Amino acid sequence: MAESGQQGAPVAPVQPYAVTVDRVLDAPLIVDATIRSAVRIKGAEAAGVRTNHTRFYVEADLAALIRGPGAVPPRLGWLVDVPNDARGRPPQLKRQRVIAFARPVAGRPSQIQLIAPDSQIAWTPGDDAQIKRVVRDILSPDAPPAITGIGNAFHVPGSLPGEGETQIFLQTESGDPVSILVLRRPGEQRRWAVALGEIVDEAAGPPERDTLLWYRLACGLPRTLPESATANEEPGRAALAAEDYTYVLRALGSCDSAEPAT
Repeated sequence: MAESGQQGAPVAPVQPYAVTVDRVLDAPLIVDATIRSAVRIKGAEAAGVRTNHTRFYVEADLAALIRGPGAVPPRLGWLVDVPNDARGRPPQLKRQRVIAFARPVAGRPSQIQLIAPDSQIAWTPGDDAQIKRVVRDILSPDAPPAITGIGNAFHVPGSLPGEGETQIFLQTESGDPVSILVLRRPGEQRRWAVALGEIVDEAAGPPERDTLLWYRLACGLPRTLPESATANEEPGRAALAAEDYTYVLRALGSCDSAEPAT
């Protein structure tokens, strides 16, 4: 028998995807917790706090360990800088559900340190789902590697005017092969694909936005094709390869990895 009612659409995350990936990559410990108490920090211990922000020492009850090296105590404490309200007043943090991106403090199992003073965000269903998806993708055995540079690139003209293909081979942190193929056909929109492996397959297509492979490319590729990548190409072909590389960057769109303004 069919279930009555319909499930609601997934709730969109508040944090940009690339910001979430940046934080997950930097944070060996990610906790979902509800703040039990918050004590305002003043004086020398509040040195370095940004304008219109207030530093607190919070203690929170753990709801879930999203990422971590092992078990953690049910109650944790940490320092956090949070923005003041429109009137310049510190917010009320008690009973807020938050997600903290942190690292353990050696010798103090009940204490954690945020990867940045403001790496605590309000819990939302969308952000919770996005963070968990990013953690799974990063820890997956077949996760796409980080891009460290461009190896070489070349353009091969086709038999018809305006026809050809560009292959761009990327350098990666793990040494695993990643390459980009751009196809030109007369009277058609350029098409491109990314391959993880030795075989360049145009059927693979480009990555979907807000996936780990998209992030690796959009946030890891240099903004221009290095001249060294086409050093062995004749100038005309090198120029076409550079054009195709720019086309790929535009298709990927902005990385948006900078922290959102608060």
